[in-house]
Amino acid sequence: MFVITADQRGSRCSADRVPALIEQLRPWSQGNAEVIALPLERTVGDEVQILLSDAEAAVDLSIRLLRGEHWAVGIGAGSVEEPRGPSARESSGEAFYLARTAVERAKGRGEPSPVVVEGADDHAASSATAVLQLLASAVRRRSEGGQQAVALKLEGMTQTSIAAELDVSPQAVSKRLQAAMAEEELRVRPVIADLLQRAAGTAGPSR
Repeated sequence: MFVITADQRGSRCSADRVPALIEQLRPWSQGNAEVIALPLERTVGDEVQILLSDAEAAVDLSIRLLRGEHWAVGIGAGSVEEPRGPSARESSGEAFYLARTAVERAKGRGEPSPVVVEGADDHAASSATAVLQLLASAVRRRSEGGQQAVALKLEGMTQTSIAAELDVSPQAVSKRLQAAMAEEELRVRPVIADLLQRAAGTAGPSR
């Protein structure tokens, strides 16, 4: 199982972003309902948490959270105590404890990107952290146009369809995707998902 804990960065000097984040992610939650073991919710302060059964979904949500500058993300990969409570706040287990350690590390200045994985398998978790931080760094450097193009690409749209959606030429879309390293992201996401599964003590296809 995979617990994602996200804590708002700089919350003492900015508005509470939790309600807006939950609303923004509502379509994502509805589209991934089958792998959400416990829904996204506020836990304490300016922090949200979710329990997922799928590594690919954990990677996708983490990248969505990291696109901006507002969230530090900790991923705990491991077991949870059964029966689970009705919410993340009322549940416990290894994955929850690991996520807490991970998000505290992610908030520290020693990490190149504000995302850390902690897992039952330390080596796999360290490898997942390294690759996820590299991807997060690339994502956070994209232009707004690049972010839009990659988001549509990840939805499965063709370059022609993306061009029509963004009202630009197919050539412009191609340049945006190349500059945004879209193909590299598509190829590395399954690698990170596999590392997350190994970090949790499992292996094989994530779905």
